[in-house]
Amino acid sequence: MNKIGLVGLGNMGSAIARNILRSNFKLYIYDIRREVGDKLIQEGAIWKNSPKELMNEVDTIVSMVFGPKEIESVMKDEDGILKANCNKKKWIDLTTSSPSLMRKLAKKFESLGGLAVDAPVTGSLDAAIRGDMIMFVGGSDEAFESVKNILDAIGEIRRVGKYGNGYVAKLVNNQLWKIHAAAIGEAMVLAKKAGLEPDLWWQIMKGGAADSFVLQHDVPSIFAGHYDPSFRVELALKDLDLIQDLIKEYGTRSELTQACHDRFNEAANRYGKNAGEMTVCKLIEEDANVKLQVEGNWTAPWEAKHKN
Repeated sequence: MNKIGLVGLGNMGSAIARNILRSNFKLYIYDIRREVGDKLIQEGAIWKNSPKELMNEVDTIVSMVFGPKEIESVMKDEDGILKANCNKKKWIDLTTSSPSLMRKLAKKFESLGGLAVDAPVTGSLDAAIRGDMIMFVGGSDEAFESVKNILDAIGEIRRVGKYGNGYVAKLVNNQLWKIHAAAIGEAMVLAKKAGLEPDLWWQIMKGGAADSFVLQHDVPSIFAGHYDPSFRVELALKDLDLIQDLIKEYGTRSELTQACHDRFNEAANRYGKNAGEMTVCKLIEEDANVKLQVEGNWTAPWEAKHKN
């Protein structure tokens, strides 16, 4: 049996851990917050006290932490992964991070005899729970084939070439996602002010030229009035900062991305960084003095069930 290690037990990481356990891998876990591992331990996971200790125990380690600063710490600290025995082992990073940082860390991991894959995820908490979230997978063919069975347990694979490319795909994906999220509030409020109720607007927009994942998936969180706290404004801003770094690196035009970034900063200032990401639409709703809530049985992302 392959022994898998998982670093990072936030909402998404915990859902991924359960999918790994369901696939009958032996799972070892670590997080800086010991208490978040308690339920997983009850479900069969085994706790280790550091990323280094985890790496020494397992064949493959999976990391999913907040961002570049955190993954660099997980890899390079004295009790980090790179201080462990990495020879003939594999590292899968699911963190939304910097492509250039991933390439540096992967090169170091491979210099120690291991194989590295970046596989950042797209979707949301409900996709992670169901086990069908999309992963943008970068890495050599050898590295990819060595971890494909683990990736299959986590979600849906989309190959994007060499390592680092997964993060390029993730960042431009989120660039469009956040722009769509910011724009939807403007369209919904304008429609309502002009006489088209939000539930009817939503039904007629789906399947047309204006359709998107955000329209299909995230509008119900506005209807429900919780604005999806399972993905915080803080996380959206972290992603947008990384997108801006990539834009600066390659010198491309980004007026729409900048406007989107400004709107999310406004949401953080008004509602706090722990507010749901779709409060970026609540801004427009409040400023227009309208309500976009709709009565109905709107299933929240954290209420999703595994597909099996």
